[in-house]
Amino acid sequence: MSNQEDAPESKRDKALAKRRRKILEAAVMCFLENGYHQTGVRDIATRAGVSLGNLYNHFPSKHDVLVEIAGLERDELVPFLKILAKTSPAPKVLDKFVTAYAKYLAAPENVILSIEITSEAIRKPDIADLFLENRDLLTSSLTSVLSRGAADGDLRPLSDPSDTAQLILELIEGSAARSMLSGVPMRKILGGVGDFISAAVLPPDTAV
Repeated sequence: MSNQEDAPESKRDKALAKRRRKILEAAVMCFLENGYHQTGVRDIATRAGVSLGNLYNHFPSKHDVLVEIAGLERDELVPFLKILAKTSPAPKVLDKFVTAYAKYLAAPENVILSIEITSEAIRKPDIADLFLENRDLLTSSLTSVLSRGAADGDLRPLSDPSDTAQLILELIEGSAARSMLSGVPMRKILGGVGDFISAAVLPPDTAV
């Protein structure tokens, strides 16, 4: 009896989750094409193929949609956190991370969505909190790699590994935005980015 009662509810939950994902995907496409402020809730509903009332059942406002999208960014970071968690020599881990993260960020949709989320994070504390939580995860993992590398003698000792980690992330992110704006492929920019990072963190006798 219990299983029979649970089954319909499970199907309903799956249907609701599927519709919620559909709304989020539609919102992302609208934000990419028109920008956050030029997108209305009705635009998202139309794109998702749901009624306005149905959308409001899932998200009370457009802001709530963006909050969830910002929160989902953490899932996107998982592959990069796994790279940084590897126990290979720190220079190899760092090189692999820089390459993978740069390629991910250089995708036009990721650059645009990042700009939209960041601009709203400046004005909205709840989005800022999510953005900073995700950033802290990445910074902390990268800091651990830099500290481990220094302890092993593979990287130079740094006065503040956390600051260096943040600067590395900002360099990669800025380079990805430059790639999109200039039309220069990220693969052509990546060499210079890697050389700059190597010069900053490798011991003097091994830096490029």
